[in-house]
Amino acid sequence: MKKLASILILLLFYSTYSQNKNYTIKNIEANTKYSDFGVTFYGTTEAIYASSKKVKGSRNRKWSTNNQPYLDLYKAMITPSGEFINSEFFSKEVNSKMHESNVSFTKDMKTVYFSRDNYTNNRIKKDAKGWVLIQLYKADIDSVGNWTNIVKLPFNSDYFDCGHPSLNATDTQLFFTSNRPGTYGLTDIWGVDINKNGTYGEPFNLGPNVNTVKSEMFPYIDHDDILYFSSDGMQENFGGLDIYFTKIKNKIGVEKASNLGLPLNSSKDDFALVFKNNEKTGYFSSNRDGGKGDDDIYYFEEISNPIVLKCKQIVKGVVKDKDTQQLLPGALVTLFDSKGIKLDSIVADERAVFNFTLDCDASYKITGKKENYTVDEKIIVTNNKTDLELGLDLFLTSDEFALVRGKLMIKINPIYFDLDKFYIRPDAQIELQKVVSVMKKYPKVKISLGSHTDSRGSDAYNLTLSNKRAISSKNWIVSQGIDVSRITAKGFGETELVNTCSNGINCTSEEHQENRRTEFVIVNPEVLNKQK
Repeated sequence: MKKLASILILLLFYSTYSQNKNYTIKNIEANTKYSDFGVTFYGTTEAIYASSKKVKGSRNRKWSTNNQPYLDLYKAMITPSGEFINSEFFSKEVNSKMHESNVSFTKDMKTVYFSRDNYTNNRIKKDAKGWVLIQLYKADIDSVGNWTNIVKLPFNSDYFDCGHPSLNATDTQLFFTSNRPGTYGLTDIWGVDINKNGTYGEPFNLGPNVNTVKSEMFPYIDHDDILYFSSDGMQENFGGLDIYFTKIKNKIGVEKASNLGLPLNSSKDDFALVFKNNEKTGYFSSNRDGGKGDDDIYYFEEISNPIVLKCKQIVKGVVKDKDTQQLLPGALVTLFDSKGIKLDSIVADERAVFNFTLDCDASYKITGKKENYTVDEKIIVTNNKTDLELGLDLFLTSDEFALVRGKLMIKINPIYFDLDKFYIRPDAQIELQKVVSVMKKYPKVKISLGSHTDSRGSDAYNLTLSNKRAISSKNWIVSQGIDVSRITAKGFGETELVNTCSNGINCTSEEHQENRRTEFVIVNPEVLNKQK
């Protein structure tokens, strides 16, 4: 029954997409029985592609994995009908005896990024398992048209692959395929910032709206920051690698990637899609049935645009301690829809930052919680302006600390003493144990203990009694293993009343009780942010 259900779902999936073909495609004449794939436009009239075809006058060294010649890069003229003519080697400097494929050019056409086996200075580098990994390289063109200064990009490694480069429209970011640490599955789509001085930032993963536990490969980013890529791990899939798209903003996929459908996708591998700038034509590669060889290059024309991106907004915020304003990294932030259904959750990063992608014209609830803090929740309503970034901070109230009259204190219930006494009662020990627990949890915290009385009784008597109570409380805390150097104790008598109930003022017993208190003030609150 499960197998039958799966077949029915697949048939429905095929039927849905087959009713609306958005592209016409054709297998170009230049394809061979070998592997031909990975087109990049070289200006408006030429294309660069990879092929393992045999060439007269070449050594045609064969790769043992598929018994085909190693891949080289070729340059061809493009005819008005999308065919390739007059193919020739792209560059004798870029092509080597190892594999080269998939290039991306800067806007001025003076720099090229390309994939090559880990081969530098005529030396092959293998990983621990004996594999030659794919790496990203860059080359510059000189005044006479030769590609020079070939260098391996600094974020490559001898321990993982990096390949399939694609520059964004402003040459400020490079997208690529890699299985570097932090990858969700077998290979992921990654990006890296290109700085104005020619250096590179730290590579970033495009997130779970793009990457899955399987393989994502062959990214292509257009002038509208729409990312096209291939995956065999998405739920909607015709078989093998399919081509998908999503919008990229703030270094992540804005929404779950969508399948481009038939006929660009098939039951086999479909990949390496590229559009001609500002036109509705382009190329993709496939090893589908009916081709001329292994991988073939297909020319396509867009009939109607299948890309309907939903209006999205991003909410970004920080989780803080409400009283101290200190950051709370590690807080759990959860997103709910207007019906209270949980949509997503995230752990605030080391800077206590969180973010979610939201639909436009919708209402959400966002909650934040962390151990020893009460939950904070906020309602956020989005408008109909797409790509808007909203700010929303969460403020959690600590169960351990409270900001009272401008001082950060350990939060405990009132400590009571018998009339005119200063010994520690059993009920007081329960509250003092909370102080001990906090001081053990935060071993760098220092405490100023203050004992206060109400105004009834003489000033001198109250000062003496409060001092004895302060010292008694301190000694009990020290007896529980707290270093005496971490706590000071002082009695204030009735010198620091919290209300107007001073000598001669008629007050209720409840008002007098407000003044009878023992406070534990944190004298170095800055250490809490480092320890939480």
